[in-house]
Amino acid sequence: MTLRSELEERVVDAVRESRPDLIALTSELVSYDTTARHSPDDPARDEVKLQAALERRLRALGATTEVWEPDAPGPDNPMEIAADLSFAGRPQLLARIFGAGGGRSLLLNGHIDAVDVAPREEWSSDPLRAEVRDGRLYGRGSNDMKGGLASFVVALEALHRVGVRLRGDVLFCADTDEESSGAGGWACVAHGVGADAGLCAEASDFDAWTACRGSTSALLRVRGRAGHVEMPQPEWRDGGAVNAIEKMFPLLDALQRLQAEWRTSSHLQHLLLSPPGVLPTTIKGGSFMYTYPEYCEAFIAVQYLPGQADEHGKATAVRKGIMDWVAAAAAADPWLAENPPAWTWLSDFPPRELAADHEIVTTTLASAKDVGREGRVAGLDSWDDAATFTRFGGTPTISFGPGGRHAHAVDEFVPVEDLVDHCAASALAMMRWCGV
Repeated sequence: MTLRSELEERVVDAVRESRPDLIALTSELVSYDTTARHSPDDPARDEVKLQAALERRLRALGATTEVWEPDAPGPDNPMEIAADLSFAGRPQLLARIFGAGGGRSLLLNGHIDAVDVAPREEWSSDPLRAEVRDGRLYGRGSNDMKGGLASFVVALEALHRVGVRLRGDVLFCADTDEESSGAGGWACVAHGVGADAGLCAEASDFDAWTACRGSTSALLRVRGRAGHVEMPQPEWRDGGAVNAIEKMFPLLDALQRLQAEWRTSSHLQHLLLSPPGVLPTTIKGGSFMYTYPEYCEAFIAVQYLPGQADEHGKATAVRKGIMDWVAAAAAADPWLAENPPAWTWLSDFPPRELAADHEIVTTTLASAKDVGREGRVAGLDSWDDAATFTRFGGTPTISFGPGGRHAHAVDEFVPVEDLVDHCAASALAMMRWCGV
């Protein structure tokens, strides 16, 4: 471990002494049921309680805080989130610790929602009651990402206890709905949350995730014509039945060929990210087992690269390319040529990309290295809130967190030593970015 001053040594020592408190705070956050909503109608759970617990800790440090339930996203939000989505019972939290002046501001971000615990019966312990075993803290959300949130808070407390006064402001922002829609992050950006740079506590295994793929999705719907399956049917032009499920086959085949082309295309290769993808993930059709299905509908998940986004960070060209490709396949079928498939686009989560030599990247990785963690510049094939703050909030944000690869899983866990080292590295990064 190489630190730059006696003050940094004192801060890291203070973090390591806070190990029991870091475990306790992470455990407390796990105990709040903040299961991500599956649909807009899902009721709120313990979001209010969790945000209140964080607010109390941050106010004790002298932070000014704001907890608010945002308005619905509205029809013009760039991520195409459901316009009428309600935040009732799902508040956002912003805490600002004002600096002494003359330094750069830093955003510390994390989401409080966690995926469902199902299948609960396969867990070795209660997923909403944290348990430390063999150096690992188990519980739903411990890894993604309540452990990272707790780490940020305890890092701020360690700085406060040592008497460090940062020059720049620190903004701590905990949002909802990252797992389901990205609505919380967007609500915070729309509220004006922003800083000179940002850290998002995704479990990156101490890497700096500087890039992520964008994500858009659609429902692809094909029409058929109902008819009795046990009765002879005339040719469709004469009024006969048409099997919509069978008509979906050539379109899915076309999407499979498009994905293969994307994966091998030289201009769609990225140093940090996988090639773009287009994949049907659910399918349904028909209304009765002895009736020709009159419709078939497939959910299509699409991931795209930063270079494929338009100037607004959106998937405009990607969507058009997919629809044109499928339209060409449909044109080869007489029924589909006269009854073309219909697209309903559902969301558009933006990709992001920061330069590897951006100072927030080099500062954060150096801070991790100085507490014994060798991270690297890397990318996230999925999507996270860092992209929202980067693309729409004017805050260049990377994801940086403790050990990953355990999110969303049965017996989700975060290594305790990772939490401690992430907390120490975050405290150093605050000092070095904001100034002391």
